[in-house]
Amino acid sequence: MSLKYVMEVYELLDDLYVTGEDVKSYLEGIDGIGEITVQTVEGKSGSTDFVKVTIPGENGKASGGDAPTLGIIGRLGGIGARPEIKGFVSDGDGALACIAAAAKLLDMTKKGDRLKGDIILTTHVCPTAPTLPHKPVPFMDSPVDISTMNRHEVAEEMEAILSIDTTKGNMIVNHKGFAITPTVKEGYILKVSDDLLHIYMQTTGRLPVTLPITMQDITPYGNGIYHINSILQPAVATKSPVVGVAVTTETAVAGCGTGATHPADIEQIVRFVIEVAKQYGEKKCSFYDQAEFDRLEQLYGKMNHLQTLGNQVRTK
Repeated sequence: MSLKYVMEVYELLDDLYVTGEDVKSYLEGIDGIGEITVQTVEGKSGSTDFVKVTIPGENGKASGGDAPTLGIIGRLGGIGARPEIKGFVSDGDGALACIAAAAKLLDMTKKGDRLKGDIILTTHVCPTAPTLPHKPVPFMDSPVDISTMNRHEVAEEMEAILSIDTTKGNMIVNHKGFAITPTVKEGYILKVSDDLLHIYMQTTGRLPVTLPITMQDITPYGNGIYHINSILQPAVATKSPVVGVAVTTETAVAGCGTGATHPADIEQIVRFVIEVAKQYGEKKCSFYDQAEFDRLEQLYGKMNHLQTLGNQVRTK
């Protein structure tokens, strides 16, 4: 079961001394088929280890096939805020879900259930990240900026992206579990994917929950505009469709809060992203309607200027 890997990865990450190499060793111990890379990147507030896991599919493009490639990104500031705060923080749930999904996918591959398409999973590991003031509750910051994260986490090969991010520090979604966003592509907020809604219901046994997003949320960090969080920041760095998978709670919980990770909720997310990966690789799951997107651009033009910092005005 996926829950086994959620629990194992939680124990692995809940450690002041954990590194990306520890994650790599853990995953390689499950199955050696995946290509796992670790890169340490220094930032203004410390360093973090970016982890990238590529799991080749039966008919994946890495081996000359035509099955589409899904990207799964575990988005976060850090898994810990030490020494200020001790323990694994709520913000680390994105990395936890992403790495647990990688572990389960590797286990499935070892047991003969190799998916059709390639899967690329990326996240980063930083147990000593700084915090950041934010309303209604504080955010976790990161030792590296968003553009650096996107360079290391958004791969060109990803033809569609699921971005998993803790989204508890708000009063917008009052649901314990997870929610999905509308699809975002090249500056457009598109309708919520029917296929993803069906997979949500299949994996949770409940009616789907969606996260409302605004134009502000799909613009890049650094423009001085309010964002609900960084869940859709991958969308500013790609032409591929991006859907946020938000870890949610009924109450507003700070990203730097400890004791706030709910393994059963993370396990649901792991099952959800794996089911999406199965169906996407088999071309049975669509993130958006290509004809409708083309019609939108024909009628209203391109909106990719929203993927930039816009017309910045310097003040003396």
